[in-house]
Amino acid sequence: MKPIIFAAFILIVLQSCGGKATTQTAVVKDESIPVKLFPLSSDTRQAQVAASGLLSTEETAGLGFKIGGIIESVLVTEGQMVRKGQLLATLKPTEISAQVQQVALSVEKARRDYQRAHNLYQDSVATLEQLQNAQTGLDLAQQQYRQVAFNRQYANIYAPSDGFVVKQLGHAGEQVSAGTQVIAMNAVSGASRWVLKVGLTDKQWALVNKGDKATVQFDAFPGKTFTAIVTQKALAANPINGSFEVELQPDFKGVQPGAGIFGKAVILTSGTQELVPIPYESLLEAEGKEGFVFVSNDGKTVQRVGVQIAAIEPDRVFVNAGLEGHRYIVTSGSPYLTDGSRIKVIR
Repeated sequence: MKPIIFAAFILIVLQSCGGKATTQTAVVKDESIPVKLFPLSSDTRQAQVAASGLLSTEETAGLGFKIGGIIESVLVTEGQMVRKGQLLATLKPTEISAQVQQVALSVEKARRDYQRAHNLYQDSVATLEQLQNAQTGLDLAQQQYRQVAFNRQYANIYAPSDGFVVKQLGHAGEQVSAGTQVIAMNAVSGASRWVLKVGLTDKQWALVNKGDKATVQFDAFPGKTFTAIVTQKALAANPINGSFEVELQPDFKGVQPGAGIFGKAVILTSGTQELVPIPYESLLEAEGKEGFVFVSNDGKTVQRVGVQIAAIEPDRVFVNAGLEGHRYIVTSGSPYLTDGSRIKVIR
């Protein structure tokens, strides 16, 4: 009798447990990340080109000696301002002075030979041909003297104009050959001669024209903005980096700049371009002209894409590439997203 009662008790317990198991419901966790979306649309505006480069001058000269020899002295240092006609470097004069003296003696001998031939011709002793040969010898000696005297003049290097020394390539005691560059110099005659040389891509280059206005800022002058104008536009790409060089002439308004300082320019071109304005907070990991954003087309998932930045304003960023074909951009919640994350749009 007892086994039957015990078996019935076990059956009742099992039925009770089974009933509880069937009444439990599974809880599904919602892993969607709440975000805010901003609709994308294009905007036609005046094309602006942002670029950077180094400050230089319109005229750059590589100075050297006309003749070879040993450098006796270099009288300037890099960065030094110089005046037109200032002595910059000299060669040891011993060799060229000896050449000048030697040719001077040859001129004296040729003059005596001519005088002797002239006297003999007057006495009908020398022929006309002998007199003419003596005259030719004297003329040759005089021309040789003019040549070595000219070379002696260029055994020194003088500044061809006002400017400053960019690079000292030769030093005292070094032997140099004729024409070897000893000093690199930039010539200036006031603030109007300074130029900022920037490199542009082919698309940027096509938008820029001579005469376009620009604004320029230099790290050396924080908080100051200078106006500028495009003065030169290269017609061929740099074979080394493939960029097109454009020169801008800043108006420094009395500020004394220096060669080689870094500058950033925004060129206001005469053309227009289609740009996409996005909220500033949408931009992620921006560096230079490149950045990343999260976009969505269905409001359910996001995609991480790279964009090209055309201009940055205090409250928005203008993008010229990377957002084609996308409908929305994420403005809030981006730090929690990864490529392909599921999202939940909030107001």
